[in-house]
Amino acid sequence: MITQAKNVAPFYEGWRFAQDRLVERIGELSPEQLQLRAAAHVWPIWAIAAHAAAVRPYWLCHIFKEPGAERTPFNDPDGDGWEDDLTHPREAGELVSALESIVEDCLQQWTPAMLEDEFRREMNGQIQIHTRQGVLTRLLTHDAYHIGEINLTLGMNGLPEMYIWTSRVPLLTEGH
Repeated sequence: MITQAKNVAPFYEGWRFAQDRLVERIGELSPEQLQLRAAAHVWPIWAIAAHAAAVRPYWLCHIFKEPGAERTPFNDPDGDGWEDDLTHPREAGELVSALESIVEDCLQQWTPAMLEDEFRREMNGQIQIHTRQGVLTRLLTHDAYHIGEINLTLGMNGLPEMYIWTSRVPLLTEGH
């Protein structure tokens, strides 16, 4: 029962659905498809997916001091990551590995009481205060925004889009 959850994972089940669809769809794309852009001045699909993956260790490991950054290609929170080098396109396997995230680890370890813990980040000489709850919301909406960009690019090129709003649980037909 969700009201007696020992961790916050049951509250974020929807994230897992979107994450599974994102990893699945990125993993299916060819190198040529990963290079597609919605317009010449915007990132290709591979860079959008890499950016979505990169913010996770930034917030969870760098700001919240959770372990796991060493399992990602994003170990330097203050420098450019490999998602920033548009001259070196990434392949589906690299992107899937980067997207298979430390978010799930945090959801399994964090309790509901931990969601209001505060963490400080300095940005442009200003101290910002963030909670786990706030950053989880930030990560969810950030993923959704970039999944929308990827879907737009896929659709503009006649390719199937991701439907992130459901699990793989079979839907019952009427009368069953």
